[in-house]
Amino acid sequence: MSRGRIGSAIIAACLAVGWGADLAAQAAAAQGPTAAPIRAEPSDQSATVSFFNRPIVVLRARVLGRSPAERAEAARRAIDDLVERGITRPVERQSFDGGWLITVASRGVLALTPPDVDELSGETVDDAAARTAGRLQRALDEAVEARTPAALVRAGAAAAAVLALGLLALWGVARVRRVVGHRIVAIAEHTVARTGLADVDTVRASELPVVERRAVTVLAVVIDLVVIYATVSFVLRRFPYTRPWGESMRGFLLTTAKDLGLGVAEAIPGLFTALVIFFIARLATRLIRFWFNAIEQGRLVPRWLHPETAQPTRRLLTALLWVFAIVVAYPYLPGSNTDAFKGVSVFLGLMLTFGSSGLMSQIMSGFMITYSRALRTGHFVRIGDVEGTVTHLGVLSTKVKTLWQEEVTIPNAVVVAQTTIDYSRLSDTEGVFTPTSVTIGYDAPWRQVHALLLLAARRTVGLRRAPEPVVLQASLEDFYVKYTLIVCLERQQSRLITLDALHSNIQDLFNEYGVQIMSPNYVLDPAAPKVVPKQNWFAAPAASPEPARPNR
Repeated sequence: MSRGRIGSAIIAACLAVGWGADLAAQAAAAQGPTAAPIRAEPSDQSATVSFFNRPIVVLRARVLGRSPAERAEAARRAIDDLVERGITRPVERQSFDGGWLITVASRGVLALTPPDVDELSGETVDDAAARTAGRLQRALDEAVEARTPAALVRAGAAAAAVLALGLLALWGVARVRRVVGHRIVAIAEHTVARTGLADVDTVRASELPVVERRAVTVLAVVIDLVVIYATVSFVLRRFPYTRPWGESMRGFLLTTAKDLGLGVAEAIPGLFTALVIFFIARLATRLIRFWFNAIEQGRLVPRWLHPETAQPTRRLLTALLWVFAIVVAYPYLPGSNTDAFKGVSVFLGLMLTFGSSGLMSQIMSGFMITYSRALRTGHFVRIGDVEGTVTHLGVLSTKVKTLWQEEVTIPNAVVVAQTTIDYSRLSDTEGVFTPTSVTIGYDAPWRQVHALLLLAARRTVGLRRAPEPVVLQASLEDFYVKYTLIVCLERQQSRLITLDALHSNIQDLFNEYGVQIMSPNYVLDPAAPKVVPKQNWFAAPAASPEPARPNR
């Protein structure tokens, strides 16, 4: 049949079923070069021609005054009418001046013109027409398949079998999760008990079994989701109408797996370079730790570094070395060029910018405390109103354990601004003096008072014998003399206990020798000295200590 006869037949068919003037005009344009091209112009709207749940083509042009939506609706009605008549093959494309006509069994369905094509994506009218014909033929075949009972029965049987396999797989994952969870916990308990770090009861009371079970549960949930996703995708692909959804799910899964695989393959060289950088940094930190440990233990004595500053200096150099390693390895890390990675970097930068004022103040104060050697861990100190043992010297704060078993955290900036007294710095060498005072009337010989105070010091456990205790007459008041006993404690941490024992001995000795302690102040001399006779030292409910039994 000649080109003119084909065009005449298409025109006649179009006009007979009323498919629209644009198709008739397009068919007329296909008769020969003498026919005038149809009028098509771009539209600000677009419409998708879909059939049997499958998109065929996107129309973007206004043809002969008809909008893309009207053209799409006309094409859909034409395809429905052909399927009702049982006409589904062959789908062909015929060119005309300025576009292509898509036909089914030589019956025109829709026309594609240059304004219908997305030229920005590099698409051409010829490629669009070829893809449209292929998609339309597939949609028509699926429509025929959906009307075939035997095909639907086969699809249903396959879907039921896969659903059964999926349920069986989920049941198996649940069983394996329980067995593996109990097995991992048992192995962990046996391993920890064998190493001697803790017994089985301690491990069971800890969070370790819970964490292990949760890890196994998370892995099982991931496997369940993969099984469910694959099963649903397979079942949807069995039926013609839902096949596009199943193909979309499978395409998404395959594309994701492909992208991940390619991403991992592309990241291997950079990741290897980053690992080499981190390995070198790790080796350097070990050498630094070995060298500074030798300084801290006294095996090396450099002139510019003290043993007590070796550990913080090591931490500082280690942190700087790792920061440098991260900066060098950053371009080689996977995902370093992604927007998410850059967003996190910007967020961290903003956090450091807004918080750098107070943070840097605390850090610089920590450096000042460390390198001025004002405090040492384990020393008994007084910082402002806080008195206790230094338990931690950090970059941002200092922790002090008081005599009342309280842990006080003091910001380093506050430590620097306060007056700090270290009672332990010279306690092992020269000795640190601790004063305690009593007031005695002028009628008591001062030499006797001196002797009583020194005797009380000798009787007290926890006082150093060298340097020896000293008694000073601190002041001569209106009604009494203030005597100050200066002693050295063996352990500053037991200050409360030692001073309590010293004060008890002072009271006992002064009562024993009939010397009245004049505190609090008085106005008139009493008729009798205010002392406690020895027979009343253990008045009820006090209990006399039992005499020590001789060793047998």
